[in-house]
Amino acid sequence: MRLPRMIAVTLAGASVLLPAAACSSEEPAAGQAPQAATAAPTPTEQETPAGEPHPFTGKPGAPLRPVLTAKIENTAAGKPQLGLKSADIVYVTQVEAGLTRLIAVFSSKIPAKIGPVRSARISDLHLAPQFGKPAFAYSGAQTKMLPFIAQASLFDVSDSRVPGAYFRQPGRVAPYNLFANTKRLLAGAPKASKAKDIGFTFGDAPAEGGVERTSYTVKWPAARFTFAWSAAKKQWLIWQDGKKDMAAEGGQLGAPTIVVQYTKTERSQFHDKNQSYTPLVRTVGKGSAIVLRDGKAYKARWERRSEESGTTFTTADGEPMNFAPGQVWVALASRTPVTP
Repeated sequence: MRLPRMIAVTLAGASVLLPAAACSSEEPAAGQAPQAATAAPTPTEQETPAGEPHPFTGKPGAPLRPVLTAKIENTAAGKPQLGLKSADIVYVTQVEAGLTRLIAVFSSKIPAKIGPVRSARISDLHLAPQFGKPAFAYSGAQTKMLPFIAQASLFDVSDSRVPGAYFRQPGRVAPYNLFANTKRLLAGAPKASKAKDIGFTFGDAPAEGGVERTSYTVKWPAARFTFAWSAAKKQWLIWQDGKKDMAAEGGQLGAPTIVVQYTKTERSQFHDKNQSYTPLVRTVGKGSAIVLRDGKAYKARWERRSEESGTTFTTADGEPMNFAPGQVWVALASRTPVTP
């Protein structure tokens, strides 16, 4: 692993166009009884060399565990979410009707439970290959998408493949009450790839180029995120649609680094039962980005050469755009919000 250059965040997918996943109507119905989990060997871990940072967070000494990715609900009906505080990376992606969902990436820390778990989309499948072959937790997919999921670079640990890992959380309404036990999810993918360099770099902020900001707002057609700097917590605290984004574990969600990656969003070939088309977020190529860290906003460039490679971020001078160690949120947005 390269020294400070550690995570290549690649939004990758299979070489085939990977379809979008189903809507809530195709997710398990309320009351569906989970089956008992089948015993499986616990995935092995590998310690990071002493003093070498973890590729996803830049923090030293964390074990190189298998990578678990999960599709998480992101509307008011599904909040507060459980497990996001432990994620190494959280992607915000657009889905139908201009709304957003989250793709949480876990490895250095694996919480016991996560949720609400929701259905997959095409952008999830394009994200996976940068991690090798991670475990992918989701609930439901369009029937015509299933062959593409089978070909994607991931291990399918959905509710239909590993039903014993999922349960209905009391006090929540379907379909926003489906949660998962991460130990059982990973037991269903014993060969899931371990964490590796995906292109991110961590370290000191650039000496020049940053503009002091107290907040930064990113918009999608039907969602709005505001990231507000907290000097006391050394994090960008998160608001969604004007409300504090709270965690089920307690406290407000936030991260030391927020990446606003401006990408091209177009209509995919997939749509839901209401003929609302699924967006396809193009993450291979080049583009502009804003990196928020230490109370400043930095203009950056991103580049991803292939679906299998990671995404690198550089300054205007072509130097690595270092992130602050810790959790990273990547908001995949368009300069002009569009519902394809």
